Amino acid sequence: MPESAVSRDSAAAKRAVAAPSRRGAAGPPLKTKAEKRAEAKANKARARAMQKRRQTLSVVGAALAVIAVVVGFALWIGNTPTGTTPTTESTSAAALDPGAAATPTAVAFPPVPAGADPALSRKPEAKAGTGTVKELKTTTLIEGTGAAAQAGQTIQVNYVGVTFADGKEFDASWERKEAFSFQLGAGNVIQGWDKGLVGVKVGSRVQLDIPADQAYGENPGEGRPGGALRFIVDVLSAA
Repeated sequence: MPESAVSRDSAAAKRAVAAPSRRGAAGPPLKTKAEKRAEAKANKARARAMQKRRQTLSVVGAALAVIAVVVGFALWIGNTPTGTTPTTESTSAAALDPGAAATPTAVAFPPVPAGADPALSRKPEAKAGTGTVKELKTTTLIEGTGAAAQAGQTIQVNYVGVTFADGKEFDASWERKEAFSFQLGAGNVIQGWDKGLVGVKVGSRVQLDIPADQAYGENPGEGRPGGALRFIVDVLSAA
């Protein structure tokens, strides 16, 4: 073999050893421009996704905080008693006028007068009568010690009303837990009351047997009881 050819082959072998091909070189292969652009886009997409996730978590956290506040406020409103309590009114009155007495907002029921028979604090039992009622009759069941009620006065009463024939209850202030007030003898109630309660002492319990013509009549309609009636009435005050 010519010496010059040997020299060329030797030089080529040395260059091959000194500069190995890119594919056989140690370490990661170099990236192309297209690969670099794709990687950059992927990094940006991941960054946007992370930012969106953080924003979503922030919105969810704020919404939960608002819901917690609303629920807490609703529970507080539900547990707060409506209206003005007596304690609040008493404090306000004292602040405006230290010498003023506190006025209660609710009146005890029934408002039995001082010194009256304790039986007036309990609802009486009204039963059916016997025979026929031809005229107004007032029967004292408990006699009070107060002044006698007079025509023209405003009196306060508790009462139970039943039909005389069968004792069926049709009205009672006890069920409403509120005493009834009216002007005696002014024609604002049935005649049996206007006439039968005159002269009854405060603190008394009386039974009124009232004929139909001094009550609502025999067939009054409009849901009113017809025929003779029986009332048991407690006179609580007269002024």
